[in-house]
Amino acid sequence: MKIKVLLIAAACSMGALGAYAQKGVDNGTQFGSGEDSIRCITNISLFVPYAKAGNFKDAYDFWKIVYDECPAATKDIYLHGVKIMAWKIANEKDPAKKNALIDDLMGVYDKRVKYFGDDRRYGKDWIVSRKAQDYIQQMGDKADYNKLYNWLGEIINEYGDKTEALGVSLYMFASYQKMADDPNHKGQYVEDYLKASKILDTQLQAAQAANNEKEVNNLTTFKTSVNGAFANSGAADCETLQNLYAPKVEESKSDLAALKEIVSLLRRVRCQEIDAFFAAAAYAYELEPSADAAIGIAKRAVKNKEYDTAVKYFEEAANMETDPSSKAEDYYMIAVINLDQKNYSKAREYAKKAAATNTSYGQPYILIGQMYAATVKNVFPNDGVLARAAYNVAIDQWEKAKQVDESCVEEANKLIGTYRAHLPSTEEIFMHPDLEKGKSFTVGGWIGETTRIR
Repeated sequence: MKIKVLLIAAACSMGALGAYAQKGVDNGTQFGSGEDSIRCITNISLFVPYAKAGNFKDAYDFWKIVYDECPAATKDIYLHGVKIMAWKIANEKDPAKKNALIDDLMGVYDKRVKYFGDDRRYGKDWIVSRKAQDYIQQMGDKADYNKLYNWLGEIINEYGDKTEALGVSLYMFASYQKMADDPNHKGQYVEDYLKASKILDTQLQAAQAANNEKEVNNLTTFKTSVNGAFANSGAADCETLQNLYAPKVEESKSDLAALKEIVSLLRRVRCQEIDAFFAAAAYAYELEPSADAAIGIAKRAVKNKEYDTAVKYFEEAANMETDPSSKAEDYYMIAVINLDQKNYSKAREYAKKAAATNTSYGQPYILIGQMYAATVKNVFPNDGVLARAAYNVAIDQWEKAKQVDESCVEEANKLIGTYRAHLPSTEEIFMHPDLEKGKSFTVGGWIGETTRIR
């Protein structure tokens, strides 16, 4: 309706304005002036209905006039323009012409940035993110990732924590591809990951605080993708991270935020046995005790065989953890330390705490079973048949590990197969009627478990 009114008004004054005609692209106005403003408005009214109906062939000529002559007239030029150009690309068979059209499509995004990049909701970072997405889709394996990396790096540097999440994700994709082509980019890829991870974490926390469930789910998807790609990238090998972060730790020893970031990253990629992790954790703990920092101190104590200190800090870390999986891992580490010192009852106690804290964690049951298998001869020192029958209590634990944790299935099956082969034979059971299949069997000593004979 607005366009029609403008057309009528413009037509009435066409003669008077003809002498003052000037395109919008030339005088910086929305529609231009004089007859050129009429030409702009008329072609908008012609291309938009065709484009909305998906008739891009008939829309193109009218759209192109508006796009060239009055690019600031309306966002519809760009909303429909990318679809029109995608249609032209899809219908072009000549490779050279197709590439030229892809460049033209990128130009549509660039022009939208120029004229509408300050839009509060769909600003430059949003536009460039879609430009990058379209570029990847159109170019496929011929994409120039240096180009993509530069486009997205520019908006991340400009928008920081407010950068469109899609753009952050694609930036990491481009950085990964650059590393695949040039191993010297590995250090920068890690730096890019830290930057991207911080942006997504900040946005996720804001969405959670606002109870915006849709945005939380969206950001969680991006964050999971970025973290997964980094963990599997090969850039997260501990030697590389040690060389990269050792000097950074010393530079940041009074910067709690930086230290926390380093400790969190190294823990996430399981590089917790390197000096950079130990040092960062110790400095961070001095500034502010935390679970991550306490774990770093505990890990260093384990390496130095200072087991009492290690247990103290793992216990402290577990008390500060908010994530059940992380708390369970802390308890599991205490169990392992006690096992190493042959404190079997204490080791089992903490293994059970770990399993209770994270009910999907099978490794504690693997550990308990291994302890049982290793000590049954102490319970039955004078009867090898009973000792081997006692392997059933270990097998019970490994069966439990399989039930709760799919990642433990292979290891559990291997242990079960090994120890089943050593259970008493039919001939041996004949001499021990109490060991008939299906009967209840109690293993005393520190184990104190009842099982059934297999």
